[in-house]
Amino acid sequence: MDTSQIKNWYLDLFKDFEKHLNGEKSSPVHKVRRNAIETFADLDFPNLHQEDWRFTDISPILKHTFSRARREGSRLPAADQLSPFLFGGMPEHRIVFVDGFYSPELSSVLELPKGTVVGSLANALKQENDTAVENISRSLNPGASAFTALNTAFAQDGAFIHLPKNAVVEQPVHILFLVTSKDNLIVQPRNLVITGANSRVNIVEHYASLTDTVYFTNTITEYIVGENSNIDVANIQSEHESAYHVASTVATLAAGANFVSHGVLLGASIYRHDVNVILTGEGGSTNLEGLYLTRGEQLSDTHTMIDHAAPRCTSQEHFKGILDGKSRGVFNGKILVRKGAQQTNSYQENRNIILSNEAKVDTKPQLEIFADDVKCSHGATVGQLSEESLFYLRARGIGVEQARLMLIYAFANDVLKGIKEDEVRSELAGILSSRFLENVS
Repeated sequence: MDTSQIKNWYLDLFKDFEKHLNGEKSSPVHKVRRNAIETFADLDFPNLHQEDWRFTDISPILKHTFSRARREGSRLPAADQLSPFLFGGMPEHRIVFVDGFYSPELSSVLELPKGTVVGSLANALKQENDTAVENISRSLNPGASAFTALNTAFAQDGAFIHLPKNAVVEQPVHILFLVTSKDNLIVQPRNLVITGANSRVNIVEHYASLTDTVYFTNTITEYIVGENSNIDVANIQSEHESAYHVASTVATLAAGANFVSHGVLLGASIYRHDVNVILTGEGGSTNLEGLYLTRGEQLSDTHTMIDHAAPRCTSQEHFKGILDGKSRGVFNGKILVRKGAQQTNSYQENRNIILSNEAKVDTKPQLEIFADDVKCSHGATVGQLSEESLFYLRARGIGVEQARLMLIYAFANDVLKGIKEDEVRSELAGILSSRFLENVS
């Protein structure tokens, strides 16, 4: 099928989707959906001729006609099937989505501060929650790509988190997305997180699967970070390597707000993540960290955009990649400092280790500065393991393979140190150990 036939496939899916909405077709949210599907109809799918996609071939995704996930078609996993994804049973607010739909049977929310909501976006929209209705797509341009338009058109369920002013959620909120179906599914979660002034929450956004079939996760998460509030996110993607995953994260920060994201990529055949942070108020700050581990023929593409639109804001980016086999990594990081955003302090770093002769990395740091009182810098490296470090370990009686694996582990573990939850950090360190240190005695 060519791309026009694939587009028509999704347009027909939308018509079928509308038939099952009943009275919801007259809701304000469905007007957003209708606008998005009209935008989608006018857009082309990303291709190698577009600058932001020139290293990422999505044609394997477009070879499939994915079916729309349905709540009634989902297979609810047994409770013991969740245990591999629960990070050692850490105390948490857990909201679980199976094939894109909220599962109250598998979810467990502890006591929350007054006025705080942690739950399903579909439930919030059904209850006409004003905050959810008014803010969905507020900070997102559905026309950014055909994939964001497609997600917006089918927006139905996902996580909805709202903290009122001065609310502090002590336990992390674990949002777990599981794909269980054997069908050729497209799953499109839509997440919305809003924090009032002086509030704080830690979130684990976690994508995993209980199936080894081909499926497509197309997800969007919007963060609206209130004045002087703090959001810390661990974004973990450990889906099966037969899956495809396209994600967009948009965070809009008010004055004095802080947004921290730690991304860890372990799975999927093709992975693309666009992370956009807009610093709209004076004194805001953001720290983006990421680790991508690829092997076989996996492709990982991370695009970041930090928009300094206000003065006296800071941003830090640290992304690392370890690539083996015939895999490919892409990192494109752009820092925009707008006119008037004086006393901006921004730093970006991308470091990569290639373990095979056929792996490849394309890295492109960018600075676009329209203010004169700023401090901005960036750096990027692509190489193999340090011969000097290997010699240091070998001189202390460590075998060459063990020394090599220990250096890989140390390189990757450096990113994990910033994750706040001990249990999450420990679980991920264990995954790294099993992948890189299994032969070390």
